[in-house]
Amino acid sequence: MVGASSNAALKDNLLSLQELAKKMDDFAKARDWDQFHSPRNLLLALVGEVGELSEVFQWKGEVQKGLPDWTAAEKEHLGDELSDVLLYLTRLADVCGVDLSQAALRKLAKNDKKYPVDKCRGSSNKYTA
Repeated sequence: MVGASSNAALKDNLLSLQELAKKMDDFAKARDWDQFHSPRNLLLALVGEVGELSEVFQWKGEVQKGLPDWTAAEKEHLGDELSDVLLYLTRLADVCGVDLSQAALRKLAKNDKKYPVDKCRGSSNKYTA
C-alpha cells in the first residue's frame, strides 16, 4: 500500500494546464495586471524569460541528462527559469483563448504523421530528407 499512497500523493501535486491558467488569471486579477497582459506584452515577456533560461546553459557546453554535475542551487535556478517560461506561455495561451492542452495533443498527433517512425527513427535529418 505504500506505492498506492505515494501515487495518491503524487497525483495530489499534479496541476493541469487549466488549473495553472486559472491560478495565473487569479494572480493577475488580484494585482490589477490584466490591463498589461495583452498578447503582445505576454509574448515579449515570454521571449525575455526564454533568454533568461538560455543564460542558465550559457558557457556550459553540452550537459548530461539529469544534470549530474550541477549543484542543487543551479538546478533550483533552472527550475525557476523553466517555470517562468511555463507560466508566461500558459498565460499567453489563456489570454488568446487557446486551450493549450488540446493544442499540444493536436500538435503531437500532427507530428506523429509528419515524422513517421519508420522514416525518422534514429535520424536527426529533417523529415523531408
